[in-house]
Amino acid sequence: MADTAVKTKKQGKFSEYFKGVKTELKKVVWPTKKELYKYTAVVLVVCAFFALFFWLLDTGFLAILEKVLKITM
Repeated sequence: MADTAVKTKKQGKFSEYFKGVKTELKKVVWPTKKELYKYTAVVLVVCAFFALFFWLLDTGFLAILEKVLKITM
């Protein structure tokens, strides 16, 4: 008997959780297509910028190490 009470209680918690999720999702203000494209473009530009920045930084440090240690890679 105790097992069924525990299972029912757990099922009640799960259903309450998903009801809460559904309620919160109704409150979300989703971006428009135009905003979505704009935000996507910003993310891609920022990623490209940081990729280029870190590539230049890595290349610079490698060049310095090659000169200091007199090695080639």
